[in-house]
Amino acid sequence: MRSTTPMPGNPWPHDMIITVDDRPHTVLELLWMREAHGLRPVGDALPPLLVDRPAPAARPVDEETRERWSAAWSRVWDEVVAHAAVEPDQAVLDRLLDETLSPDERAALLRRLVGPTARDEYGDDVLDDAAYRVWERRGSEAHLATQLTTLADSPEHREVTTLAHAWRRGLEKVVTVPCRGTYVRQIGPRALLVTDEVRRDPASYRAALDSFGPASSPSPSTV
Repeated sequence: MRSTTPMPGNPWPHDMIITVDDRPHTVLELLWMREAHGLRPVGDALPPLLVDRPAPAARPVDEETRERWSAAWSRVWDEVVAHAAVEPDQAVLDRLLDETLSPDERAALLRRLVGPTARDEYGDDVLDDAAYRVWERRGSEAHLATQLTTLADSPEHREVTTLAHAWRRGLEKVVTVPCRGTYVRQIGPRALLVTDEVRRDPASYRAALDSFGPASSPSPSTV
């Protein structure tokens, strides 16, 4: 989101660019896995449960595997959201256009672009699950339905004054997750992770944006 030219009376700074990722696929995959497989991760920065609770995985695992997966989940979560905070490397995108790349070189570049995923820790088969496909399709359809509003009606334009203050403190990206209640976490020096509910609610979104700061590493706020 940006305004390309200065406009008198327009509260959006013409050079402010804010990216909103409201469908972060690698993050969603990990959230689905936690609930569909009944994982019990521990940690003080874990997100709330999903609003749209998935059905149990069609390919369940045994208790020993579930415990091992649970123990790794919070570490993988931190790795995945840390990558979600970073904008794609333009140099990598440009390099992918090179038709002389070998398959291995292309795969390595794509890996850098996508970042850590659930598959890295849990195997390629973990998302080859009928229950995941049903849940993912339902989420995609719901997300598409929310994209019918105009840009002027977006939460970022609605809260542009507070957003601009956060941008001047370094904010460049907002990542949202479809989890319950309030969850606000600064991920890196330039990004904020919030629930869809927080972003939709004016007072909650203003509070989340106000919490952003270059020197702050606030504990996640959850309700």
